[in-house]
Amino acid sequence: MIKPHKKSTRLFFFIAGIIATIAYRVIIFLNLYSPFLVKVAWYIGTVGFILYFGHRYDIAMKRANLIKKYDLVKIIDNSSVGGEAKQALHYLVQTTLTSKSRWNSAVIFLLTLVAFIVAVILDVLIISQ
Repeated sequence: MIKPHKKSTRLFFFIAGIIATIAYRVIIFLNLYSPFLVKVAWYIGTVGFILYFGHRYDIAMKRANLIKKYDLVKIIDNSSVGGEAKQALHYLVQTTLTSKSRWNSAVIFLLTLVAFIVAVILDVLIISQ
């Protein structure tokens, strides 16, 4: 059976994205006060974006794979649904299949993960000196 994530799981990733966004935005103000707080906010934002964009990529891939697996574009085109409803369904399914948003999420996820790894390595090297 095809089931969406639990509501609590979806809420977790939503909140992670919101917290990450806020954390990155407050860096401008934290720069006036404390380099340590800037680093804390950066790490919070970065981990949040890794979680959020990894999840968004996963969801977008699942949707695209379901459309391919069940040939939903063809099913809609051959369905008895008519008029604007059929056009709307076709649009939703076709654009979900062809959207580049999943690749955007994948690139953001990977680059953020790389930045996180590099930052941890640099911070460890600085602390160990």
